Amino acid sequence: QVQLAESGGGLVQPGGSLRLSCAASGSTGSIDVMGWYRQAPGKARELVATISTGISPNYADPVKGRFAISRDNAKKTVYLQMSSLKPEDTALYYCYVKSRASSSTWHFRDYWGQGTQVTVSS
Repeated sequence: QVQLAESGGGLVQPGGSLRLSCAASGSTGSIDVMGWYRQAPGKARELVATISTGISPNYADPVKGRFAISRDNAKKTVYLQMSSLKPEDTALYYCYVKSRASSSTWHFRDYWGQGTQVTVSS
């Protein structure tokens, strides 16, 4: 069992900044991918950013140049630094982790956080 603890969401004015964090705990095994997705009302969940071991981060086009994802493997934590926030960024942000029991197996599991709300409004 893996738990993802998200924090950092809130209400911010356009142009402001927020930093999201997500810490994985429990039987995480070997974590390959950590990242963030978001879902706005009436829309499907979409990729924000992901980061894998030894691979450059991947960003969705709408957030490139404004968001930065980072990862602390020792703490099993992924961060999302969000700057120059826009009203269009308003959504429920979900932490995502893909892991396996060990690096010697190919049986991956996906885990999702409960979501943290980000609201950008003047």
